[in-house]
Amino acid sequence: MASQEQKFLSALKSIFVGAKIEGQSGYVNLMHIKGKYFESIFPILLQDINVKLAGYPDFREEMFEKLYFFFSRYFNQTGSIYFNYTPLYQNIYDKVYDPNRDVILFWKTHMLYYVKSEAIYKSMKVELEGINFFFDASQIENKKNNERRDLIYEFSKVAVIDQKAAIILSVNYSQRGRVTKVDDILKALKKEDFRNVTEEILEQSFLIFKKQSEVDFFINKNAKEFLREQFDLYLYQYMFKEINQFDEKRIKQLQSIKEIAYNIISFISQFEDELVKIWNKPKFPLNSNYVITLDRLPKELVDKLIKHSGIKEQIAEWKELGLIKDSFKPKEIIADQNTLDEKSFLKKKFKFLPVDTKYFKDLELEILSLFDNLDDSLDGTLIHSENYQALNTLKRKYRSTVKTIYIDPPFNLDSSDQFLYRTNYKDANWATLLENRISIAKDFLSEDGSIFVRCDYNGNYLIRFLFDTILGKENFRNEIVLRRAEETKGDLNKQFRDMKSMTVNYDNVYWYSKNGSTRFTKIVKPTTDKQKAAHWHSFWKSFDRKNMRYEILGVNLEKGQWMWESDRGLAAVKNYKDYLEESQHTNETLEEYWLRKDCKLEFVTKEGEGISSIKYWIPPREFVLADTNWLDIKGYANTTDFKTENSELLLQRIFSNINQDGDLVFDFFMGSATTQAVAQKLGRKWLGIEMGEHFFTVVLPRMKKVVAGVQSGISKETDYKGGGFFKYYSLEQYEDTLQKVSYKEDELLIFNENKTAYEQYIFMRDDKLTDKAIKINGKDTTVRVTLNKLYPNIDVAETLSLKTGKKIKRITAEEVEFNDGSKESLTNPNYHLLKEFIWWQ
Repeated sequence: MASQEQKFLSALKSIFVGAKIEGQSGYVNLMHIKGKYFESIFPILLQDINVKLAGYPDFREEMFEKLYFFFSRYFNQTGSIYFNYTPLYQNIYDKVYDPNRDVILFWKTHMLYYVKSEAIYKSMKVELEGINFFFDASQIENKKNNERRDLIYEFSKVAVIDQKAAIILSVNYSQRGRVTKVDDILKALKKEDFRNVTEEILEQSFLIFKKQSEVDFFINKNAKEFLREQFDLYLYQYMFKEINQFDEKRIKQLQSIKEIAYNIISFISQFEDELVKIWNKPKFPLNSNYVITLDRLPKELVDKLIKHSGIKEQIAEWKELGLIKDSFKPKEIIADQNTLDEKSFLKKKFKFLPVDTKYFKDLELEILSLFDNLDDSLDGTLIHSENYQALNTLKRKYRSTVKTIYIDPPFNLDSSDQFLYRTNYKDANWATLLENRISIAKDFLSEDGSIFVRCDYNGNYLIRFLFDTILGKENFRNEIVLRRAEETKGDLNKQFRDMKSMTVNYDNVYWYSKNGSTRFTKIVKPTTDKQKAAHWHSFWKSFDRKNMRYEILGVNLEKGQWMWESDRGLAAVKNYKDYLEESQHTNETLEEYWLRKDCKLEFVTKEGEGISSIKYWIPPREFVLADTNWLDIKGYANTTDFKTENSELLLQRIFSNINQDGDLVFDFFMGSATTQAVAQKLGRKWLGIEMGEHFFTVVLPRMKKVVAGVQSGISKETDYKGGGFFKYYSLEQYEDTLQKVSYKEDELLIFNENKTAYEQYIFMRDDKLTDKAIKINGKDTTVRVTLNKLYPNIDVAETLSLKTGKKIKRITAEEVEFNDGSKESLTNPNYHLLKEFIWWQ
């Protein structure tokens, strides 16, 4: 039987390195790095343990038993450090009690960065009805982020495994809509004489393979502080139970176990802290392109585009978007004299065709040179990225610039099967995901900015607690009730005799401001047919302000109040008397008189007796003051076939009331890009982040159609015709960095002899990304940046803009100029500006 020491040391390596997985990913590289690190520092740790226990040999087994008991409860399968069946699991209220706050939200992953949840797929054998399958997961490219991706299976070969013929199926994640071609697999199997394999058997084998354990990937924000705090609590509880067994020897033994535990914690924390640095390092913008409509370009450039080799691919895209007919020829873009559009050289129906510079990279700089202030000339920017990393990278450039944030985060549901993105989060994971992101996003808001977040009953109780904590209770404005859709004609409840619960047909939109003292213009919504017509209404109100009581038309008040103060009310009485006199000669209706007087007059009269006899006139109107009941509009739409596409009417109501032309709006759970589409149509600037593959299949096509002037949503109502200029790019991701990062594999961990391995930053000697990004001249030690070896298509200008927080004014082949007049080289960028992208400490 293994000793407690062997058990602990084995477990320590297991929980530190994490579960072994197959495939190709940054996580696999991470496990390799962790393993090397463990092997290097483990002997140092053992030596220190032996020194500490030299005087207490009989305490050795007991100490290792207690260390195992403590540490094994703070790790999951990925090596993430957090509450995981902890010794104090039932006593956790001791930790979260706060005398300054009567209610506090606690969840077990609150001290973490949530990276993703993913099944760790391992190659496995499956036997069904006498048929042997072997699923090969060795080449699976694991997910970069928390995007929802389906598995696809392909027939590889037939091979003998355990003396039996087996069907080898390779497994990978789907990309750009790829699916498993079951028919192709069945055809290949028939050729291999596996004629008894049916589609049903094949699908069943897929389900068996897919049911592998899913694990959560976290990074502890401060592993050392967290684990030391937890160990102190554990040791205190243990000491309390043994209060009558203390002597000097026992106290020294407990002191030794604390010192050893602290060293182990420091040992573990070194690597966890390194992961925090990688997670939080700014990420490189990659594969940047611009989309600009033809009306923004001069004729000389349009002529070049028409003659360019990339025009074929561009035309193919226009056809796919439904913007042109199959018979379209490039020369049709240029107008003849009879079809000129207000002296334009473009045919009217083609003036808003969107040009994507990915087809014309050699002309991109010429297009960008048309603008004196490039960033200010853009209508918006789309970013393909996991949103925490994007927020963390964008925070300098967009700090305090956003007027309105609208987000519709993935609801906390049981399943993701119906959606293009992940929704089946655990409560703690979902809370951590939002807390991580909102904590950064709040700093994007201007002082008079607001954030709106949509949620349903699955998570609204968490939203209130989280946002009250992060933004402050004083900044809560309203909880708006929103209708999901029309009456659910296909409601399942109609099909059965009884029901479990009623159908839910509403969501909540929570409105918070950045600053509690900010005042907003009155929020209005369209009138109903009944509200549109002019009518008289009671001038008496049940509020009880004494200064609003006065005699009017012979009526005095003892309780309640009038609608307006006395000067305004009495003036309205006179206005109505004047109308009565004039109308005897003009025969005008009150509404005609009001229109002739520039719609500025107010009227009060008396009809009957008592306080209710005093009436004021409500003129014809298109809008009324809104309250929190927004059940008059649908919350969802279906113009893109995206499952949870937000209604453009919803975003129009928010933006029309909360921000103005040119204000910046932001959605970092972009989904189908409704926020960006509405912003474009209303003349707002916009910014959007989305990590899913539907960025390319839904978001980009939609925004290209929007600037092309395709009429949908609120286009007709807002008289939006088209035209626009925007940028899109991808960001380097955490997984990308893990795949490329370089750590030395030698034995020299300690470089500072005055500090132990637990006290110093032991990764100071490591290259990280510098070996791929810079070259040092051996003669004069000058540094030259060579970013193309790191990633082939880094947008250096945008990288420098994100680093400095400065907007781009102009870009040339050699340099970028910022809005403050400063310039930076693009051919040999300043290493010091790029340092935090490629090396951290």
